[in-house]
Parts: sequence; C-alpha cells; structure tokens
Amino acid sequence: MDFGIFTFGELSRNETTGRALSPHQRLAEIIELARLADQAGISFLGLGEHHRHDFALSAPEIVLAAIARETTNLRLSTAVTVLSTQDPVRLFEQFATLDLLSGGRAEIIAGRGAFIESYPLFGYDTVDYDALFEEKLRLLLELRDNANLSWQGTLTQTIPGMDIAPRPLQEKLPVWVGVGGTPASFARAGRLGLPLFVALLSGPERFRRLVELYRNTATEAGHDAAALPVGAGGHFYAAQTSQQARDTFYPYYRAYFEQNMPRAVDHFPRSTFDDWSGPGGGLLVGSPPQVVEKLLAIHESLGTTRYAAQVGLGGLPFAETARSIELLATEIMPAVNRELGVATAA
Repeated sequence: MDFGIFTFGELSRNETTGRALSPHQRLAEIIELARLADQAGISFLGLGEHHRHDFALSAPEIVLAAIARETTNLRLSTAVTVLSTQDPVRLFEQFATLDLLSGGRAEIIAGRGAFIESYPLFGYDTVDYDALFEEKLRLLLELRDNANLSWQGTLTQTIPGMDIAPRPLQEKLPVWVGVGGTPASFARAGRLGLPLFVALLSGPERFRRLVELYRNTATEAGHDAAALPVGAGGHFYAAQTSQQARDTFYPYYRAYFEQNMPRAVDHFPRSTFDDWSGPGGGLLVGSPPQVVEKLLAIHESLGTTRYAAQVGLGGLPFAETARSIELLATEIMPAVNRELGVATAA
C-alpha cells in the first residue's frame, strides 16, 4: 500500500490562547511537514483548496510548487481541486508546469468540494453544481490527452483547435476523482476509468458497496477495474499508546469540529470521539498496532492501494504532528505492508 499525508491548512484557534496561526506560519509549517514526510519515505502529499479566512490554502498549486523544490520523492497533489469553479485549461497548465518542476511528481485529485464559497466568488451558480463538474472533468481529460485541442463547450469555453502547453513530463498526468458518499460520483469515476479517492467520513463498511458500484461501472464501460487504483483518506493521529493518542488528540479534534463546522456540531463529546476511534469507526487515532488493524480493515473492505492521513487537525502543535507522521513512516507503513505481503527495503 502507498501512504501519504494531506492537509486543508486550517487556521484553528489555540485552545489556550484563543489565537490562530497566521497564514504565513501555517504555510511554513506545511512546507516543513512536507520535507519531513519526504525524508521519512512517505510517498504522497495532498493539499486542499478552500476560499475562507480560516484556511491558509486557497492556491495549493503555488504551495506545491514551493514544496517541489524542497523534496525529492513525494507525489504532489491537490486534495481536492474544486474543479467545478476552476478553469480546466489554466489548471492543466499549472499542473503540467508543476510536473516539470518536480521531475514528474504531479497529480490532481478533482472533486466538487465540501464547501460552496468558491461558486459565488468565481461567478458560478450552485444550480449547475453537478453539470459543471461533469463537463469540466471531461475537458480536463481532453486537455491531458491532446496537445492540440478542439472543444465545444456548454458551461465551459469553446477551444478552436489550439495548442495545450506546456506538456507534463509524465506521459499522462494522473487525474483521480475525489468522492464523499454520493453513488453517482462513484459511478462517474468508474465510467471514465479514473482512479478513485474516497474521503472516509465514517467507517469503511459504509463505502464497500459504493466501491463495488465503481468497479462494476468501470467493467461495464470496458475498463479493467482490477487495474484501477482506489485510495482512501481520513483523520489521523498516532501515539505510542492508545490512551496517549486519544487524550492528546481529543481537545484538538473537538476544536476542529466546533471551530470549522459550528453549524453542524455545537458540541463534540468524548464519548463520540471514542466511538469513532473504536473498531469499525473511520477515525484513525490510536497506537501503531491499532492503526495498522484499522488500515488492514479498510484494505479488506475497499481494496485500497493508497491511504492518505489528514494530519495536524484542530491546531495540533507542529511537534505532535511530526511525531505522528514519524510513527506512520517507521511503524505503521512497514507493518501494514508486511501483513499484505509486500517486501520493504531493509
């Protein structure tokens, strides 16, 4: 299994001081975490896209370009690109350039986004929420596959046989589809034969049938479903013991919910946190052996070939986040791959 980390760059308030990191500080931390992940042998980094004052990442492509010059092996991706409100031509140009700068390490995870602030900001109507994504995804794939493109748009521009440049270093820039829990989104990814990235908002069993739908739809469309990668990602924190992990992370995780989603969660009790962290839950918080057990359960349910851990939630201090990433790299990744029968370097 391939392992990665991702972040949305939240600017959560410190529970003691009531102050949040500045965007300048948060971006510096993200670049340092990328360096640490690269040195530790983690293979993937994803950055989210939000257009609000409480997030530092509205232009992840620029931050990924900075990280490209500080790392050697990390695959560099969005998590996710809100494709419905992007210009696919400009997006492709940016990621082709990132691919050239990074030596062929760029990827795109395209999605519709969990928040809708980018729609009015960039002049789009949420009435076209799904239609925009459908057409723009198809345009992005045409841009990827054609150095000169003619395209007749309905919700997008018309392109009259124009050069699409620069071309990436990779022969085909990887484009994944990021999904939450909508069956139509799983089916669309399968129909197009694209890699799937699942946001595990709950335990993996909820998504088993949706991933089966994805693979069945891919097969019906003539794709080799067995060859299509499936990734999953979710909230993560590891410490040496389960008690230490839960006691340390709970205040920050509660702050993450209460600060970033106040309309959805007015209070996040410890009992709910412990339930989500338990067997079958989607929250990967615990000791390395416990996290390994949950990752193997995710693999068993969904057939995943990648797991990406969302790190640093709720204003968790940099040192704690770094220690958690170290455990992911040194204990959790090797143990999972031993269980899956994958040889690891000595």
